[in-house]
Amino acid sequence: MGFSGWRVLKEGLTGNKGWQPHWRDATPKSEYDVVIIGGGGHGLSTAYYLAKNHGITNVAVLEKGYLGGGNVGRNTTIVRANYFLPGNSEFYSHSLKLWENLEQDLNYNVMLSQRGQIMLFHSDGQRDAMARRGNAIRNQGDDAEILSVGALKRMLPYLDYEQTRFPIYGGLMQRRAGTARHDAVAWGYARGASERGVDLIQNCEVTGIDREGGRVTGVQTTRGAIRAKKVAIIVAGRSSQVAAMAGMRLPIESHVLQAFVTEGLKPVIDHVVSFGMGHFYISQSDKGGLVFGGDLDMYASYAQRGNLPIVEHVMEAGMTLMPMIGKAKLLRSWGGIMDMSPDGSPIIDKTDTEGLFLNCGWCYGGFKAVPGSGYSTAHLIATETHHAPAARYRLDRFRTGRGLMDEEGTGSQHNLH
Repeated sequence: MGFSGWRVLKEGLTGNKGWQPHWRDATPKSEYDVVIIGGGGHGLSTAYYLAKNHGITNVAVLEKGYLGGGNVGRNTTIVRANYFLPGNSEFYSHSLKLWENLEQDLNYNVMLSQRGQIMLFHSDGQRDAMARRGNAIRNQGDDAEILSVGALKRMLPYLDYEQTRFPIYGGLMQRRAGTARHDAVAWGYARGASERGVDLIQNCEVTGIDREGGRVTGVQTTRGAIRAKKVAIIVAGRSSQVAAMAGMRLPIESHVLQAFVTEGLKPVIDHVVSFGMGHFYISQSDKGGLVFGGDLDMYASYAQRGNLPIVEHVMEAGMTLMPMIGKAKLLRSWGGIMDMSPDGSPIIDKTDTEGLFLNCGWCYGGFKAVPGSGYSTAHLIATETHHAPAARYRLDRFRTGRGLMDEEGTGSQHNLH
């Protein structure tokens, strides 16, 4: 089933009775070439690129709940490629390029809006740091520009520029950054994978990983045993729990990250804006709600809900940056489980068990990485070699100390990344 403006108009005039399910509700087979544990954005995109790029279609995606019910549907939808360090910089650059062609590739509207992201800075030291970051981004081949206070006032007149504690000195802008519709991304990849023969199996929880002679042989699930030549663990905040089924202890902590949305308002915020002196970031959705978030809840948890002190903390940061936000009514909040790595960067790698692959440790960067992550993980599974943009995301860097990436400059404390 293809999408087009004509098709949408036709269905609208005929009661929308011609639409078909976007993907097949598959029944598990007894054996697959590849089993992907996790039906979120990263798992679905991996399945899609396995089929599209490598012709591997005997694939099952196993999701314990419903597709897209985890972090891919629990984030603030930001897409960007403004990372500083080698390893991260080229990966997110590759992912952003995939974002820019994603709707044409999937024939699905993921509502990508390249409205631009502005990272504010509030001191001479932060200005220097942003200049270095901007130069690194431009050397990578992506766009970045420093904005003066005057330019910011024309673009973001609603900010408090005169506050004495955190005066605004300027901002670093990436015009190609923006937002996308998180649910649509999951649905688009699910549809594309299903059309190419991938089995998407919901309500199928993995309860064990079978191994024999140093290699993976399949998985145990609530819907029976499934044999597989290769298995990929792509379960975000549940990575440590699932990897433990294969006898692995990962360098991952799981933390809760809350996000918030207000009632629908008239258009007021045209960009994604980040507060440099408090972990606060905000944009406005197509429905008019202000979507924003802040810091982790700062304690390890597997609960998809947060605590009230962080709610207060995030609201204080928002009020400091833009007092006008205090007039808006908070509509709802939600929590996602972040798989936080010691150096704030992800892991895409083979494990010591032959045929078992790992994709985890995305910290705050999971949604913007969805296309690049799936592309690189599919390449690794299919070829047994690392895809160049993700070549530094090795698991053994935490054992050897070589190749660690401290993007935030905060050391090896998981919850500070």
